[in-house]
Amino acid sequence: MAERLNGKIAAITGAASGIGLATTKALLAEGATVVMVDRDTAALETLIAELGDKAIAQVTDLLDADSCDAMIPEILDKVPHIDILYLNAGTYIGGDLDETNSAGIDRMLNLNVNAVMKNTLGVIPHMKERGVGDIWVTCSVAGHSAIAWEPVYSGSKWAITCFVQTMRRQLREHGIRVGQVSPGPVVSALLADWPEENLRKAKESGSLIDPEEVADAVVYALTRGRNVTIRDMIVLPTNFDI
Repeated sequence: MAERLNGKIAAITGAASGIGLATTKALLAEGATVVMVDRDTAALETLIAELGDKAIAQVTDLLDADSCDAMIPEILDKVPHIDILYLNAGTYIGGDLDETNSAGIDRMLNLNVNAVMKNTLGVIPHMKERGVGDIWVTCSVAGHSAIAWEPVYSGSKWAITCFVQTMRRQLREHGIRVGQVSPGPVVSALLADWPEENLRKAKESGSLIDPEEVADAVVYALTRGRNVTIRDMIVLPTNFDI
């Protein structure tokens, strides 16, 4: 395989598992150096030892305001620049609104929305100065469809769809591409909060995809010529009924 991202440096949040880990491996295979951002120190240490010298650990707790604000400066202390910032970390709340609580809502919005906005804010001066960059975000099909069993999650992802598309317009004149990948249900720990009946039906019907399928979509977007921006990629299991 040609190393289409040889020499590029990427930073990925939520990189120790799921879509983040699958994309880390995919970008490494394309020749990139990847800064793996996660709050799980032990998992990062294990993965860095397995993945080799081009995988670099960055311990950040995106739910801690100070740690979140320090993420980009700390990454730039470890690598000379950031070509790709993939904001993938997120969490999930399913069920009716009155089945959750205000603390759970705050946590979801802080991780799924606020941290994405803050990390984007943090990297903009660096990418503007260089005149080039890619900012990519994990959204969801829930950011395109009002899914009745997950109003809080859907609300957070609709916010991200709006944010990504407004930032794409703001930053394109600076050589910075902004886009999102919007998967359907992915086999990951995030589905632990799914209603058991919905999860069972999805598994039985083949309505789940693997994280590697999402990683492939991200690689495709990042390896287009600079005259092309992939604004959004909706990646669904064929049998997913939305």
